[in-house]
Amino acid sequence: MQNNESAENYLETILVLGRRLPVVRSVDVANELGFKKSSVSIAMKNLREKGHITVTDAGFIYLTDSGKDIAESIYERHEFITKFFTEIGVNPNVAEEDACRIEHVISAETFAALKSFVNRSNQS
Repeated sequence: MQNNESAENYLETILVLGRRLPVVRSVDVANELGFKKSSVSIAMKNLREKGHITVTDAGFIYLTDSGKDIAESIYERHEFITKFFTEIGVNPNVAEEDACRIEHVISAETFAALKSFVNRSNQS
């Protein structure tokens, strides 16, 4: 399924917030990303319509299986690329920023090859 960077960022943010907070609400997402609540509300509506999240009557946001799969994939890429860049000497802040951009455009094939290469290198 083709997803856009914005949707992936929202799903990843919901995943990360869900690990830190007892429940995730639109206001939490807005605060985390520094966006207006109105912008987040529109995004949540789109994610709900695509079947990536459910929102309870109380406003609690939960990832569906498809939303969780996307979020976990993006988060894995983010964490791996950030760690890789810092290990090769990139400033941690720059590594984080670059990973945020790369995580959305790197193909599954290239990411798998990069992981395999790094894992082989670490075994040497």
